[in-house]
Amino acid sequence: MTVRNGQGQQDVGRNRPDGSAVPLSEAYDTALLDLDGVVYAGGVAVPHAVEALGLARAGGMRLAYVTNNALRTPDAVADHLTELGVPSEAGDVITSAQAVARLIADDVPPGSRVLVVGGEGLRVALRERGLVPVDSAEDEPVAVVQGYGGPDMPWGRFAEAGYAVARGLPWYASNTDLTIPGARGIGPGNGAAVEVVRIATAGRAEPRVAGKPLPPMHRETVLRTGARRPLVVGDRLDTDIEGAFNGGVDSLLVLTGVTDVAQLLRAVPEHRPTYVDADLRGLLVGQPEVVADADGGFVCGDWRASVREGELVLEGQDGAEASVAGEAVGGAGAMDAVRALCGAAWSAADAVDGGVPEVGKALARLGL
Repeated sequence: MTVRNGQGQQDVGRNRPDGSAVPLSEAYDTALLDLDGVVYAGGVAVPHAVEALGLARAGGMRLAYVTNNALRTPDAVADHLTELGVPSEAGDVITSAQAVARLIADDVPPGSRVLVVGGEGLRVALRERGLVPVDSAEDEPVAVVQGYGGPDMPWGRFAEAGYAVARGLPWYASNTDLTIPGARGIGPGNGAAVEVVRIATAGRAEPRVAGKPLPPMHRETVLRTGARRPLVVGDRLDTDIEGAFNGGVDSLLVLTGVTDVAQLLRAVPEHRPTYVDADLRGLLVGQPEVVADADGGFVCGDWRASVREGELVLEGQDGAEASVAGEAVGGAGAMDAVRALCGAAWSAADAVDGGVPEVGKALARLGL
């Protein structure tokens, strides 16, 4: 398995996070930021996000917000970001609603009616492409599209989609994220809603999906931002990080949303981020190098990780174990330990006779 770097070249499969001698905000011209779980959760800013983004922008990095959430319009998202203290305009926001609307518009005549199961963001995106949103299978639609509609989506809307898909209409989805982070925890996302229609139609059809990690979303992002050296910043391995992999660009995983350290250590090659940090402050600093040693271990900062008898082993050096005791994952020492563990776990999984090592005891050393 190979991964591609930001210049579109093919590299040997990544077996550890990369290092950067300069802050990421200087190494890349544009941050392509996911929103839910990265900038905010349930409408509330993620800790340190506002300050970090302000400093990154002040240093010359362009900020673009790329979200699979199709509920709100770019104007509404930009207004919300501005209220949180992150000044933004609608042109800074790229949504999966825009990507799927372009996909549909490429397939159907201008002025076509499209049955919508979703929120206002999806309707606005369809109108932008010259399409007409409708609510019923009896309104003579030529296609069906689903996007996240929020927790109050009426059940009857799923029925209308099921009727239309069962009649053979083309079916599209903004994205298929099964979950979405919120203020109260992790809730069902648009992928769960897509499954409702799939079950209702006995699996006789499959939707065309536009959102991350698939190419239509990457195309929409490139067209709207014109980024030359982009860095994808996200919290999900199967959308943000895989989308960066598919697009041949570098990525930063932040641990403020869906993905936890255990999932990161078990990541398959296309889900392995270029960099990993606790939160968006990672944009403002260089990234420490993870070094393979002669004994098959991986060292980052004061921590060394290796695999013994199928189990990850984490060892502190020069008193690191004492300094990290009780420290949150956001601490620099703890993040160095996580990066070293990634090197050991990913390398073991890629070995000829390898498999994912047991991670429990190593994470317990970090209080996770």
